[in-house]
Amino acid sequence: MKYDFETLVNRRNTGSHKWEGMYEQIPNAGDDIVPLSVADMELKNPPAIIEGLKKYLDNIILGYTGETENYYKSVTSWMERRHGFSPKKEWFVMTAGVVPAIKEMVGAFTKDGDSVLMLTPVYYPFYSSVEANGRTVLGSELILEETEYRIDFDDFAEKAARPETTLCILSSPHNPIGRIWTKEELLKLCEICLENNVFIISDEIHFDLIMPGFEHVSMGTFEEKYLNNCAICTAPSKTFNLAGLQTSNIFIPNEEYRNKMTAARGYFSLNIFGYKACELAYDECEEWLDELLLFLDENRKFVEEFVAEKMPEVKVHRLQGTYLMWLDFRAWGMNEKELEDFMVHKAEAIFDEGYVFGEGGIGFERINIACPKRVLEATLERIYKAKKEL
Repeated sequence: MKYDFETLVNRRNTGSHKWEGMYEQIPNAGDDIVPLSVADMELKNPPAIIEGLKKYLDNIILGYTGETENYYKSVTSWMERRHGFSPKKEWFVMTAGVVPAIKEMVGAFTKDGDSVLMLTPVYYPFYSSVEANGRTVLGSELILEETEYRIDFDDFAEKAARPETTLCILSSPHNPIGRIWTKEELLKLCEICLENNVFIISDEIHFDLIMPGFEHVSMGTFEEKYLNNCAICTAPSKTFNLAGLQTSNIFIPNEEYRNKMTAARGYFSLNIFGYKACELAYDECEEWLDELLLFLDENRKFVEEFVAEKMPEVKVHRLQGTYLMWLDFRAWGMNEKELEDFMVHKAEAIFDEGYVFGEGGIGFERINIACPKRVLEATLERIYKAKKEL
């Protein structure tokens, strides 16, 4: 491979959320212990972004800075090339992150007494975004058949039809289960929401991270009646490991909803380096992404093979999108706290515990595989050895 996906950068004392969280749980963690929880990568950023930001810094003043015509061009071209739709300039709402945007949209698009529908188990900030606005979470539990999840459309339709249900937050690809929704599934969901006046927030932040053989379908490719009933949330952050630059692009074709969202924001521009990093990523790092996807797929295969050989009672859900694998440890017979204690204190494995994604996640672990393969291997070996010692 042309790019470096094997160098491990030690993030001790750098303020990294997941590393600091690991040291809270394992204060004396050695240098060989790497947290595989929060969804940023334990991989170096694309060289073109680092070098480009250095050059940019040589020639700018760090004042109030907004998007440029080049920025719009870079983002629009990426959406056309990689995702098959052309967002209009007026659709753009730049935000400091998809999670803050979702929280702002829940507050702007709903009122007291409203319910927000979502497919569960799901990314835990969805819950907090709803609850922080004083709204009610309404979960439609996904149906699990062996290692395949599907939408319970009867349940979803019944809950969408309730008069208090006015908003749906969709994770696409779905976090934490790593599932890509088909076009047919998405259109059926869109039609149910349209019939019941339920607006959709489609969180597509992982839309670039698609495993070989699968295809993400963006709501941006749908016909006008569906486009006008949704907000499409995108960002370069997951794709290129840029979460710290706090730059996201939300597309809201519906002018009424777009104006509500714009009014709800407490800022008028983003991080100056975020704009430039997004341009550099979309203009110069496509080859890096293509190599990354092959690398992630190799890590995915390694996890599947290791578990099948040494822990066959654990079920591995086939990763389709994201770099977050969903493993079912329920055969071990531990409750959620026992499983967490085992992982943290016996195996020194720091993952996102399944229960934080909702009741349907109890007994599962979400594992971030965006790291050097040797890190994955060492982590799984510690789990295997610790289980043998029980």
